[in-house]
Amino acid sequence: MKKKALLISAIASNQGKTLLTMALLQHFKNSVRPYKCGPDFIDPQFHSRIAQTPSINLDGYMMNDEQLRWLFHNYMDKEVAILEGVMGYYDGMDKGASAYNVAKTLGVTSLLIIDGSGSYITTAAVVQGLKHFRDDNTIKAVVINKVSSKMHYELIKKHIEAECEGVVVCGWIEKNLPSLASTHLGLDLRELELAALQSIAADVLKHIDMELLISLMGYEEQISGGYPFEKIEKKDECCVLVRDENFSFVYEDNIAYLRERYKKLHIIKSTKDEPIPSDADIVILPGGYVETEDAYARLKDSKYFKASLLAHAKAGKKIYAECAGLIYLGEHIDDKEMSGILPITFALTDKRERLGYYKCELDGRVIKGHAFHYSKVLTASPTDIKLYKVSKKSAKEGGWKQGSIFASYLHTMWRVSALSGID
Repeated sequence: MKKKALLISAIASNQGKTLLTMALLQHFKNSVRPYKCGPDFIDPQFHSRIAQTPSINLDGYMMNDEQLRWLFHNYMDKEVAILEGVMGYYDGMDKGASAYNVAKTLGVTSLLIIDGSGSYITTAAVVQGLKHFRDDNTIKAVVINKVSSKMHYELIKKHIEAECEGVVVCGWIEKNLPSLASTHLGLDLRELELAALQSIAADVLKHIDMELLISLMGYEEQISGGYPFEKIEKKDECCVLVRDENFSFVYEDNIAYLRERYKKLHIIKSTKDEPIPSDADIVILPGGYVETEDAYARLKDSKYFKASLLAHAKAGKKIYAECAGLIYLGEHIDDKEMSGILPITFALTDKRERLGYYKCELDGRVIKGHAFHYSKVLTASPTDIKLYKVSKKSAKEGGWKQGSIFASYLHTMWRVSALSGID
């Protein structure tokens, strides 16, 4: 079978992208590589759980086109690739980061999942608008969601195919699926048991012509060769990555980068109170959750881990931290005591402090990344790093570089940013 690829998108968030992605990953379970467009840490965990293989983030803002193509093809080791889009199909194109940009760069077939509830002819107008908004898009297929009956579907299908040349309607998903109604979790699919996921997947794909859909799937083979990132020089060092329920926000390719960069890589769990090995040269604390009650309870029980991190810092060794890692290096967040390695205090807020793409300037370099957090800095030593929102020139504190410690709210792709200069 020739390898196939499909990107799933919609007009906005909460239209059914994750539902359809989940069903297709379940259908191709033994032969699929999942991908996620944009800076998302939750959906990739969900993808990986179903497909039993890591999901790869493809980000058109943090990477250029050549790098994006390399990353996609480097992990395209299965018969099928399913890519889940972000927001609406064109959202983010002003930063080169939309599902449209990713699909166009890779030549991957795009499928739109369209909400058909309470409409029929207007649905065709929506599809036509998306299809003709840019001439170089890869939209070829549509699935209609929340359909009340087969008659309703046929009516919508007739108008889409009459008005939207080059777009094939591959099927429909009925409104109020029985398998979703039977669970109290509703559409919070990430917490469902695998048995329930199988039932939901069967219902989702029940009225979709999979043979037709597979015939439309495809992507462009990579033409350019070479490694489009800065050459990786192997370091004769030991790197320790903390990865567990508290520090779980790690791009899969970041782990691959660490294996390529360091002679030794140890992955430990603070939640199991595993100490940092004494031979560690650098410790990495990624994003996640340290401020919730459950997370803090786990941290309070991690006494050996905390003591070994303090010893590592006292010895002047390197620490790299992102978001939750930054907070843990501080003194406390609200009334929750952290490690106290950095003289910073934090507070949780009721509104988002940051959401979106940001960049910072460090040692003459521009580092690109994404930030999303509800905490703010209360007191701190003078900040070394200011984060600039991509669409604005103003900036405020976003990180600290103190000795051999780098800690920031910015989530980055390390193959591009090389651990933001501390490496």
